[in-house]
Amino acid sequence: MNAGIDSFAAWRHTVVGAVAMNIGTGNNSRKIDPTRGPNLPDGSPNDNDRLEIGPTQLAFREWEKAGLTLPNLARMREFRWRRLTRHIVERDYGAILLFDPLNIRYATDTTNMQLWNAHNPFRAVLLCADGYMVIWDYKIAPFLSEFNPLVRERRTGAALFYFAAGDTVESDATNFAGQVRELVNVRAGSNRRLAVDKIMVAGLKALEAEGFEIFEGEEVTEKARAVKGPDDILAMRCAHDACEKAVEAMRSSAVPGRSEDEIWATLHAENIRRGGEWIETRLLATGPRTNPWFQECGPRILQDNEILALDTDLVGCYGMCVDISRTFWIGDRKPRNDMIRAMRHGVDHIRENTSILAPGVSFKELTFGGHHLDEIYQKQKYGVKMHGVGLCDEWPSIVYPDAYRPDRFDYVLEPGMVLCVEALVSEENGDFSIKLEDQVLITEDGHENLTSYPFDPALMGET
Repeated sequence: MNAGIDSFAAWRHTVVGAVAMNIGTGNNSRKIDPTRGPNLPDGSPNDNDRLEIGPTQLAFREWEKAGLTLPNLARMREFRWRRLTRHIVERDYGAILLFDPLNIRYATDTTNMQLWNAHNPFRAVLLCADGYMVIWDYKIAPFLSEFNPLVRERRTGAALFYFAAGDTVESDATNFAGQVRELVNVRAGSNRRLAVDKIMVAGLKALEAEGFEIFEGEEVTEKARAVKGPDDILAMRCAHDACEKAVEAMRSSAVPGRSEDEIWATLHAENIRRGGEWIETRLLATGPRTNPWFQECGPRILQDNEILALDTDLVGCYGMCVDISRTFWIGDRKPRNDMIRAMRHGVDHIRENTSILAPGVSFKELTFGGHHLDEIYQKQKYGVKMHGVGLCDEWPSIVYPDAYRPDRFDYVLEPGMVLCVEALVSEENGDFSIKLEDQVLITEDGHENLTSYPFDPALMGET
């Protein structure tokens, strides 16, 4: 197995330079940065016409000014490929078959109509135990993954949803499963143990008919994705910087008389301006609509001297999720004392629960340790105390004590994990909520809070 991966890695190095030079470069005169050669510091082509989704000139300028180091994308992709392959081998699976667009992104760093693909699964990736990787893509767009030499083959025919397959879905699934069988036979021999995520029913039946023993692919991908490599972390730092700048632009636009939707649209626009990708929710609310939390933003007009709360849930640059929350006071009067008390309580919750994060700490310790919300906030507390984050919200889920199950959460923190530490301070039948959230990296000897955006000084009672 290791020899197979090592030989493929050697092959990769012979082609990656040529791919970077020739794929998607278009007109070489259209360089993003004329002072550089054919590639930018992240290894992507130095032009405005590349295939891969990437940051904009605005983002690159801001990151240079901030002194940030860009990720090496080829190295990041190889880290992910090696990590996922190792998890396949450790479980004695012959291969893993992926349909979830975020898992495909992790395995290949390729995208294709991500949100549409999320509910119309037309893409699939097979990663075999020897590292051989095949993608099934939209029939006229196989070129979208050509920038990544880790993808060894490109095929079509994985669209097993009724809109595309209609009444031939069973025969389409049989054809697809036959391709998978042929590939696994060559790459993994007699090993019929196949991990699969989010497959359509016809596809699952067809694979079982081919003699595969099916295992839960999400367990593999969630565990693999939980620990970030050095370049993943660099990419996340860049995405975080871009997100915080987008939040600040949104905060500046939040003036009385504007609707929640108008304010929220600013965050979307600023994310896209920097090469971010999408926002997974609509969690912005104002005034009394902040309680109960989870009302999605709408046409309500922000009034003077009100609370505005948001949760970014933002998939930003390099596909990295930046999931932070802040609550602002909009107005020139001082917030009520109960609002200031709630805000300080939420900040205490974030800070104390962040302080206990370190390698080797068990999920159980995280659940039962740290800060405890006052009784009046217990009924409407957030669904989790902390959760993992990477390309989106990810495993692990750290719950509050009343939701703890030892057979579900018997793991420990590892260096390279990134967790979002949550606080929802919300009194039942109240007229406001405080929503706060920071994104924290687990380091070799403790933790580092990646979130630098300040807590609102008015709600903290500091102004």
